[in-house]
Amino acid sequence: MFNVTDPRTVAAVRLYVKLERAGRAVAARTEARLAELGVTHTQLGVLEALLHLGPLTQRALIQKVLTSPGNMTDLIDKLEERGFVTRCRVAADKRSVEVGLTQAGREFIGCLFPRHADDIAAAMAGLTDAEIATLDELLRRVGLAAASCSGGDKD
Repeated sequence: MFNVTDPRTVAAVRLYVKLERAGRAVAARTEARLAELGVTHTQLGVLEALLHLGPLTQRALIQKVLTSPGNMTDLIDKLEERGFVTRCRVAADKRSVEVGLTQAGREFIGCLFPRHADDIAAAMAGLTDAEIATLDELLRRVGLAAASCSGGDKD
C-alpha cells in the first residue's frame, strides 16, 4: 500500500474497504423495493425510528438517522407532503419541533418494514446465526472506537 508500511494499518484499510463494499451491496439489495415505493434509505430511517421509538424531536431524529439539520428538514418536508408525518412545537420549548407518524405513515412503514427486514436478512444469508452475532458485536465495538477518536494522529 502506497506509503503505508504498518501491518495493522494496512489490515485496517483493507477491512474498511470490505466494510464499505459490504454496506453498499446490502443497500443495493434493498434499494429496488424502496425506489419502487418512492422512499430513500434516509426517509426509511426516519419512519423506522418513529415506528419503533414514537414521536421524536427533530434533534433526536438527526442523531438517530445521522444526517444534517438541513437534510432532516428536507426529509421531514417530503414525508409530511406524503402525509406520513406531522410536526408540532414542543410546549415546554417552543424552539423544538416534535415529529410523529400519522396513521397513513404508520400503515406505510408497518407494511414496508417487515419486507425491508426480509431483504436485509436475505443479504446476510451467507452468514450463520453465530457469525451474525459475532459481526454484530464486532461492528458495535468498531463504531464505539471510531466515535471516541478525536480524528487526529495517535502519536
